[in-house]
Amino acid sequence: MSDWIGAIEGTAAGHQAALALALMAALLHALFGALQKGRHDPWLSRGAIDLAYGVMATPVALFVVPWPDASLIAFFGLVWLIHVGYKLAQAWTYTLGSYTVVYPVVRGTGPLFTVIGAGLVFGEHFTPGQWLGVATLVVGIYGLALYNLAHWQLGRDKLKPALAMAVLTGGFVALYTTVDAWGIRATPDPFTFLAWFFMIDGFFFPILAARRWLRMDTRPALGPLALRGLIGAVVAFFSFGAIMLATRLDQVGQAAVLRETSTVFAALIGWLVLGETAGPRRIMLMALIALGAVIVQAAA
Repeated sequence: MSDWIGAIEGTAAGHQAALALALMAALLHALFGALQKGRHDPWLSRGAIDLAYGVMATPVALFVVPWPDASLIAFFGLVWLIHVGYKLAQAWTYTLGSYTVVYPVVRGTGPLFTVIGAGLVFGEHFTPGQWLGVATLVVGIYGLALYNLAHWQLGRDKLKPALAMAVLTGGFVALYTTVDAWGIRATPDPFTFLAWFFMIDGFFFPILAARRWLRMDTRPALGPLALRGLIGAVVAFFSFGAIMLATRLDQVGQAAVLRETSTVFAALIGWLVLGETAGPRRIMLMALIALGAVIVQAAA
C-alpha cells in the first residue's frame, strides 16, 4: 500500500484518489462527531474512543511499520499538544451546544484557515474560481450557524458560548490539518505517521474521562461505553487516515475544503439518528455548502 501511494503522488490518479479519500473522510468525520456527541457524555465518549485506538495502534506502531526518524520525535510532541488542545475545545463545544448547531461552525472555520495555512507552508495557490467555492462553502456554513442562532430553542442560554467554542475548535482543526499534513509528507512511510500518531494520541484523554467518570453521582455502564469506543476507534482510523493520505496525494487546502461537506452528512445524522429537526432553510444552506465544495473541485 505504501509503495502504491508513493507511485501515484502528484499524478492524475493521485488527484482522483485524494478526492475519494476526502469525501470518505467527510462522511466518517460526521459519524465520528455523532458518536462523541451521542447519548453518552462527550468527555467519556472521547476517552473511550482514544483508549481503544491507542491500544489498537500500539502494536502496529512498535512492530509492524518502520519507526520514524529520531529527528521527528519532537515533531510528534507538537502534534500531540495540538490534538490535545483540539479535543479539549471540541469536548467543551459538544458539552455546551447541540450537535447540529455547533458542528457546522467547527467545520466552517477550518477550511478557510487551512487554505491560508497551506499557502504559507506548502506554497499552494487556489484559482479565483476555487476561492469562489471556498467563499460559497463558508457562507453556507456560517449562514447555517446564524440561522441556528436565531431560531434554535434548545439550550439557548448556552448557545453563544457554544458557538464561540466552536470557532476556537475550528481554529484547532485548521492547525492540526496543516501540521499533520507536513508530518505525513515528512515521513517516508505514511502509515508510520498514522500508527505513531494514534499510539501517542490515545493515552491522555482516557485519564480525563476516567476522572470524570469516578466523580459522577450516576456512573454510566462501562460496557456500552466500551462498545462506542471500539466503533469510534475504527471510524477514527479510516476518517483521519483518509484525510491525511489525501493531503499527501494532493493539495492540502483542496482536501480540507472537500472534507467540510461533512457538515451536510452531520445534519443528516443529527436529523435521522439524533432526532434533531431540519427545515427547508437549513436544507438550502446545507446544499450551498455542498455546492461550494463542488465549485472548488470543478475550478481546480
